[in-house]
Amino acid sequence: MKEKIMNQLQNFSKGMFVPVLILPIAGIIIALGNILTNAKLAEVLPFLQNDLVFGLGKMLSGSLVSILTNLGIIFCVGLSVGLAKKKKAEAGFTSLLVFLVFINAMNIFLTLTEKLVPADALRGSGQTTVLGVQVLDMGVFLGIILGIVVSYVHNKYCEKEFNGAFQIYGGTRLVFIILIPVTVLLAVVFSFVWPFVQKFINSTGTFIQNAGNLGIFVYGTLERLLIPTGLHHLVYTPFLYSSLGGVAEIGGQVLEGSRNIYFAEMADPTIAKLSASVIWDARGLSKMFGLIGACLAMYHTALPKNKTKIKAILIPAAVTSILAGVTEPIEFSFMFAAPILFALHAFLSGAGMVVLNILGIRAIGPNGFIDFLLYNVPLGIEKTGWPMFILIGLGQFVVYYLIFRAVITKFNLKTPGREEEGETKLYTKKDYKEKKETERLSEELASVIVKGLGGADNIVKVDNCYTRLRLIVKDSSLVDIALLKEETQANGVIIKGDNVQVVYGLRVNGVRKSVDEYLGIEAN
Repeated sequence: MKEKIMNQLQNFSKGMFVPVLILPIAGIIIALGNILTNAKLAEVLPFLQNDLVFGLGKMLSGSLVSILTNLGIIFCVGLSVGLAKKKKAEAGFTSLLVFLVFINAMNIFLTLTEKLVPADALRGSGQTTVLGVQVLDMGVFLGIILGIVVSYVHNKYCEKEFNGAFQIYGGTRLVFIILIPVTVLLAVVFSFVWPFVQKFINSTGTFIQNAGNLGIFVYGTLERLLIPTGLHHLVYTPFLYSSLGGVAEIGGQVLEGSRNIYFAEMADPTIAKLSASVIWDARGLSKMFGLIGACLAMYHTALPKNKTKIKAILIPAAVTSILAGVTEPIEFSFMFAAPILFALHAFLSGAGMVVLNILGIRAIGPNGFIDFLLYNVPLGIEKTGWPMFILIGLGQFVVYYLIFRAVITKFNLKTPGREEEGETKLYTKKDYKEKKETERLSEELASVIVKGLGGADNIVKVDNCYTRLRLIVKDSSLVDIALLKEETQANGVIIKGDNVQVVYGLRVNGVRKSVDEYLGIEAN
């Protein structure tokens, strides 16, 4: 049962990548719009004073904010596509139809039961308008719930076919037929149940907010500690996109979730300073600074004969962490060789977020330095306090370096470069070149990967997330961890029951594609 629950949680976490990874693009475009409409920046760059440029900036920032007020449908479609095993396009289309059925069914039921509040009294009523339809305010949770329901029914019946006159009602059409009464029933049930759920969510959010720095520390620490399981996304996603991360009214619209709030505040020139809820997305501090100190400590404590080799490996890993916020190459370099360092890393990451909150710093830096520059510099120092973010980051860099170096030498930990024989591999430079993200691995290498997983007959399911190849195997004892690391440049292998995760970083899409082709699995 434990393994089954873990598998389902990891599948859900993987499915969440579809909507979660696309939403930061909206933030980048909003940031670009802010640059084009920034009055102070226009004084330095005269071309920004052009009305056309200003209008373009307003269109970019203003139009993308609408995404933040429709997260329900975005998560519904995105999650159903992410969780669908086959016919993903049809699953996405079905989820759109189901979403429309749900909100209209709930509106009709609330009207019949006289539970709808007046349209001019929505604030604080627990109701809102979604796509112009007044319903209970379920926010992003509506999309998540419907996305799960649609994907479950879709995976179960999307290939069910009938003969004769009923043939037209088979396949994905059958899925929609089944979902119509299910969706209407869900709309009725949630009309009664959701107000109680919302009270629980609000009370939980209040508890977390009242926990203050302790809550932030636990959040930041857990977000890192769960990296090995791949479930860390389940920690931060509710805070970024639901009321757990805060509720604010901006430009006449009520927004929930840390990221939704600060995206809207970025686009609103009347906001003098970003709100405190931005702290839930300050996870980038250790990515840009702390782990770089860890890399330097590992380099300085490496054996003299290995320093040149380990430097060539650590530098690209550090650059990737700084610029793109991809930390697993560094984290997996010491996670298994020296677990105590990973525990210290999680502790220091949470502590760094607490320091930012104590000092009232409102800078945004969730995914590396590129995002940090785009989000913060155009907004100005008063609105974000970004120079202090860098200062705290430099302090964290020093703390990581001193602690990691002391612990490594004190306990003689076998971090990369300290092995007398053999080597602990990280990614090589070519692994991090952008072109390698989509490059197909050779058939020969794919055969080695399959061999390392116990052979084709041992593989039940192949999937992947942002950086990991995720598999279900029949017998995990057949997995050859050493082979996968040494021959396929995997940076880590995690085994939980019959669930196996092999960390390949940014090139995982190419790995997944080549393995699928080698096994004869058709692309979904």
